[in-house]
Amino acid sequence: MTILFRYILREYSKIFGMCFSGLATIYLVIDFFEKVRRFLRYESGIVPILAYFALKIPSISFQVAPFAILVATLLTLGLLARSNEITAMRSCGISLLWMTSPFLLFAAGVSVSLCFFSSTVIPLASEKAEEVRVVQIEQRPAPITVKAAQPWVRISAEGLMEVNEIDVGGKILRGVRIFYFRPPFKLERITEAAEARYTSQCWILLNGHHRRFQSDDSVELALFTEQAIRIPLIPDDFSSSLVGNSETMTFREIQDYLARFRQEDFSFTRLLTDYYGRVAFPLVTVVMALVGIALSLRRTGVRGGNMAAGIGQAFIVGFCYWTTHSVAIALGRGGALAPMLAGWMANALFLSFGLYLLLKVRH
Repeated sequence: MTILFRYILREYSKIFGMCFSGLATIYLVIDFFEKVRRFLRYESGIVPILAYFALKIPSISFQVAPFAILVATLLTLGLLARSNEITAMRSCGISLLWMTSPFLLFAAGVSVSLCFFSSTVIPLASEKAEEVRVVQIEQRPAPITVKAAQPWVRISAEGLMEVNEIDVGGKILRGVRIFYFRPPFKLERITEAAEARYTSQCWILLNGHHRRFQSDDSVELALFTEQAIRIPLIPDDFSSSLVGNSETMTFREIQDYLARFRQEDFSFTRLLTDYYGRVAFPLVTVVMALVGIALSLRRTGVRGGNMAAGIGQAFIVGFCYWTTHSVAIALGRGGALAPMLAGWMANALFLSFGLYLLLKVRH
């Protein structure tokens, strides 16, 4: 690593640090004043409130880092151009590719960090923040049973399961109804139980009955007090994906969840779309660095544009990316786009945009 390379990398990292801390602070302050009045009504003290917002920092950092990369790239190249350092490097025969390599290397390092945050840190921190809000700030007792936010789940190619209430650990379900169908989507039988408990071998249904619909429209009823049933769901599925959402699940939990159901040919469009979106988003730092380089050098190849114009461009590009990403994710969740395409669409479009602008740079 040459002296010049270290110099550019050091200047870039300093400006990124200022941009990142400034943007994260602004985001945190806005979020703080938006929620603090409601929190102060509970008279829980300042420590739980500060703990809640501290646990929100990983999520905030994840969201502002790509925009900080874009702004830092434009500002760093603008400052280098203003002091004629880019001109000096070009006159010494240094290529634009070598000159901008510190920016791409630093952005790649940030991307790896964001990927780690998205896969592990953010889901755990978000879950803990919600616990602090409910138990310590709002001073509500820790729930023993919660209402299922998504009560319906597919348990096989011909079976649907409805759950009314779920124990926090996910090992006890209440108000269970299982519907079995035969082609072409005709109801064959219904199993209802007051409660389902998980054991190491299988689920046990308690105090319920079976209703089987015969071809002559008669109904056969069979009562039971205890019966074993095998379904691919485990308690973690109920305590995370049914009660919460994919944002509180780590990558490993999502992969394990999908692996258990893939053999049943299930379609998890929403979960897959969110998963691919979370995988793709960390890589946007490299895309933003590339777009920032192209925007800054596109006119002459050696001079950056006006500093205020550069920041304005950063806001426009950031807004366009968030809009594109949000629309693509919404279309993916709705089934209009394939989950992988929806997750990666914004990255692909803005990568193409950055490469196109680079072709306009005078080398």
